[in-house]
Amino acid sequence: MTTARRTTVVIFTLGTVFGILFWGGFNTAVEYTNTTEFCISCHEMRDTVYQEYKESVHFKNPAGVRVSCPDCHVPRSWGAKMWRKIQASNEIYHKLMGSINTPEKFEAKRMQLAEHVWSSMEASDSRECRNCHSYDAMDFEHQSRRAAKKMKAGLEKGKTCIECHKGIAHKLPDEYEDEDDD
Repeated sequence: MTTARRTTVVIFTLGTVFGILFWGGFNTAVEYTNTTEFCISCHEMRDTVYQEYKESVHFKNPAGVRVSCPDCHVPRSWGAKMWRKIQASNEIYHKLMGSINTPEKFEAKRMQLAEHVWSSMEASDSRECRNCHSYDAMDFEHQSRRAAKKMKAGLEKGKTCIECHKGIAHKLPDEYEDEDDD
């Protein structure tokens, strides 16, 4: 084997090994950031929205099904998931800048934060909701009469889940409640 060929084999082998290690490390890091433990590792999330979530039907319910933070906030498909990770860099920036590091600062930005999540969910036709919920699988006969009527009307109008279910897992911003009262 010539020196040039040997060098090519060594470079190819090292490139393959480093590529596998890089991809494995990258994938492990991405998957770790898709855990509730990661989401609540900062006090801003742990002390506010996580506490609200623990009181919601998504945390505890008669069926014993628990939805985690990433189930609602991180898409499953790779491309959409990577785009969400890029968007999350804005959240890291605000974490580092301390713009929501006290309960007062968090509450002052709650409406802005909620609107961002709602608009993202509307744009994706509530993709993350639909990972678990499907109109086709709904048993309208076992819903309350009011719920069945509302769900059927939403289906007919082509509404997406978040349009009617804001506040399903977290407290609504005070400003939203004021708007709702009008």
